[in-house]
Amino acid sequence: MQTPTADPANEASASVSSEIYDVLIVGGGINGAGIARDAAGRGLKVLLVEKEDLAQHTSSASTKLIHGGLRYLEYYEFRLVREALIERERLLNMAPHIIWPLSFVLPQVRSPRPSWLVRLGLFIYDHLGGRKKLPATRTIPDLSTAFEGNGLKAGSARAFVYSDCWVEDSRLVVLNAMDAAARGAKILTRTRFEGASRGDTTWSARISRNGQVENVQARLIVNAAGPWVEDVLGQVVNNKGERGVRLIKGSHIVLPRLFEGDHAFMLQKDDKRIVFAIPYEGEFTLVGTTDIAWEEAPGAARISDQEVEYLLQTVRDYFERDCGADDIVWTYSGIRPLYDDRAASASAVTRDYVLDFNQDDGAPPLLSIFGGKITTYRKLAEHALEMISPSLSVPDQPWTASEPLPGGDIADADFEAFLTELVDRYGQLSKEMLRRYARAYGTCALKFLGVSGDLGSHFGDDVYQAEIDYLVSQEWAVSAEDILFRRSKLGLHIGPDTLARLKEYLGE
Repeated sequence: MQTPTADPANEASASVSSEIYDVLIVGGGINGAGIARDAAGRGLKVLLVEKEDLAQHTSSASTKLIHGGLRYLEYYEFRLVREALIERERLLNMAPHIIWPLSFVLPQVRSPRPSWLVRLGLFIYDHLGGRKKLPATRTIPDLSTAFEGNGLKAGSARAFVYSDCWVEDSRLVVLNAMDAAARGAKILTRTRFEGASRGDTTWSARISRNGQVENVQARLIVNAAGPWVEDVLGQVVNNKGERGVRLIKGSHIVLPRLFEGDHAFMLQKDDKRIVFAIPYEGEFTLVGTTDIAWEEAPGAARISDQEVEYLLQTVRDYFERDCGADDIVWTYSGIRPLYDDRAASASAVTRDYVLDFNQDDGAPPLLSIFGGKITTYRKLAEHALEMISPSLSVPDQPWTASEPLPGGDIADADFEAFLTELVDRYGQLSKEMLRRYARAYGTCALKFLGVSGDLGSHFGDDVYQAEIDYLVSQEWAVSAEDILFRRSKLGLHIGPDTLARLKEYLGE
């Protein structure tokens, strides 16, 4: 494993055409960033290019859960669920600032599945992955008399309570990219892959940024372009990949808070789908997701009226509050690039991943990533390095399972103790602001808090220059949208004056 030597920084002006890279990664989502981190930590020379911002599409549009996928047991995806459950606690240890335990209440009212079957599935879920930190499933005999039933429609119902984890998904991508850069990888955002052709020993690839096209040499290309994986394959000369991708749109809505408590709900639908209702950003509830086949070309996705009504009807079915479209605070949608297993329905398409390794007669290889889920990204990266290591003549030496992500080196993974230290050290700052810093940045918050906690100019709404400068110099943030909706969710909390000052500061 290669030890970090420097903090990552925006490398938009760095020259890349004068070197030969071991690995060129196309795509700055969770899979691309995870592979870049693993490869750089093994001493490989890595270049990652992303045509927009890190995690701009699929990887920032998840339901934000690190979970085994309880419903995948219905499709007998036992290997996937077991791997995801094992990864769940590994990731919790690696990044306790952006990942934390979350309990889910699963009411049996309106359930299309018998209680005994649900309980059997939860028993398997508890034991399949070697659970250590998270509590086991428990039963609530009657939700109408339990705290967990607050906000729900009146009526008695049994419920089960099980545990998974929450994750700040786009921050998970950025932290992997930061660690990759600290280990020597070059991360170029706003850089488009234009195509590549095979030579005898290396790829000759074309990338464009700042209006200029550059040629890049690489011994191997990893196609981690997510929804654009097939587009990238079409830009590679003499490619013979045979795998396919199935695009599925998932949408979420954010509503004013529907219930009190830190627990979430897993709500069963008559069509056997499930919808989550999750506490979000203190004052809201996140509701999602949908599963809709996406037939158009990959691009920015928007929620449809039908999806809005589907999610609102779920809220009306279960909760006392009668919400309408006017109550929606925010929506987001993403296109999931699932491996095309020819399943009949969008909900049944496998969430497992497939690695397609293409190499002919010693020519430089191409690895394409199909499918996957955010929980298994680290294991996917490990499998990818296992597959490509022989071609690069490097030993297969996994290392990421126990190495914390940037900011995750919190003593004993005890977030509350770390927050207490920050409050004691920077008593002049509000506890709520320090909690946000601790959650977003972990120990990296000390880089911009410094010795004195002087945060520089105030833009309004607890947004300060020191944090913005850190995000621009260390996390590849360029625009207000990068900062307000991917590096954070401040966009849900700030007013128009703060937004205007931030945009002016960024030169937008």
